[in-house]
Amino acid sequence: MKIYDISMEIHENMTVYKNKEGKRPKHTITVDKGDVTESRISMDMHTGAHIDAPLHMIKGGDTIENLDLSKVITRCKVFDFTHISDKITEEDLKDKEIQKGDFILFKTRNSFREDFDFEFVYLDKSGAQFLKEKGIVGVGIDALGIERSQPNHETHKILLGAGIVILEGLRLKDIEEGEYFLHAAPLKIKGAEASPTRAVLIKED
Repeated sequence: MKIYDISMEIHENMTVYKNKEGKRPKHTITVDKGDVTESRISMDMHTGAHIDAPLHMIKGGDTIENLDLSKVITRCKVFDFTHISDKITEEDLKDKEIQKGDFILFKTRNSFREDFDFEFVYLDKSGAQFLKEKGIVGVGIDALGIERSQPNHETHKILLGAGIVILEGLRLKDIEEGEYFLHAAPLKIKGAEASPTRAVLIKED
């Protein structure tokens, strides 16, 4: 089998949402007695590849430690939307083979930039509503946010309100459209609204 790492590398100079300095991770390394290395990291829960739990946008919503792992260790479908320059809508999705229980990943032009693009391709509310009606279990995108420029965070609320997992911050540049096995388990952090994950895709030979 072939394993594809679709996560961002975490370091102090990595790309963060809207280039906000407060979102940059801080990594401190200490060496004790010359040969024992230990380190400490401080970072936003939405750093790099990460999963949003309902609490992120829904008051009183569920938290990341309660996520059903079968939703993020599962077969998935990658759709190539690199031709889209602005947003993914219901119109873009309706001809795709999407079934109840699917986990969908969107490959867009976002994967071909390392800097933060304030005009990143996103999933709009019509696309989110369409996916909700299809009954998918999760959706991922190669941007640090699944939406932008929408009032009241409508895409997040439609998806999270329906129990659909949101996986953000992927890197899909070298991934071809098709079916894969996804492993994107989050850290088990009690009470957290999100968690970083080491997301990988697996393709059988």
